[in-house]
Amino acid sequence: MGFANIMSIETTGASRQTAQQDNLGCSGVQASNAMAQTDLDRMNNYITSSKEKLRYIISRVGEREGVDPAIIAGIISRESRAGNTIAHTGGWGDNYNGFGLMQVDKRSHKPIGLWDSEEHLTQATRILVRIIGEMQTKWAYWAGLSKEKQFKGALAYYNMGPPTSYEQVDAKTTGRDYSNDVVARAQWYKRHGY
Repeated sequence: MGFANIMSIETTGASRQTAQQDNLGCSGVQASNAMAQTDLDRMNNYITSSKEKLRYIISRVGEREGVDPAIIAGIISRESRAGNTIAHTGGWGDNYNGFGLMQVDKRSHKPIGLWDSEEHLTQATRILVRIIGEMQTKWAYWAGLSKEKQFKGALAYYNMGPPTSYEQVDAKTTGRDYSNDVVARAQWYKRHGY
């Protein structure tokens, strides 16, 4: 689908800081894979407020928006642990600034839909698509890089704004690993049926 082949993107995976969420004794791709696997049952079996399985909504939104569903799953795993960290707050995270499974920041966007709805996933995915377009056209530096590097830059941007360079792609992101961790989780989900 669309913007880049997720399986071709280089990744170092999760930082030790991120891996501490699950008290893992490892970091890197191994830690990202372990966290994605922990979230798999939630991702596959979670029944949303619309009485539909999350997995089906992810697939539908991905197909409609031209984004690999594995990428959406990777972001959901990273942002909300497939809803596990935000279900008790009505979908709010990040000190009540982020909303929904993909944590749309209310300071930049007016959240749409219920926190686990197709409307929310569509909004968040469209935000990512817009960012990818900006990475490909707005900044000459990023426009000159491969689609895979642009995509990784877009993931970092989704989290904390535009990165200054590919070499420093995660310098400002949460855990200093956001794009690398999301890519590794998305690759794991791709290998496991998404």
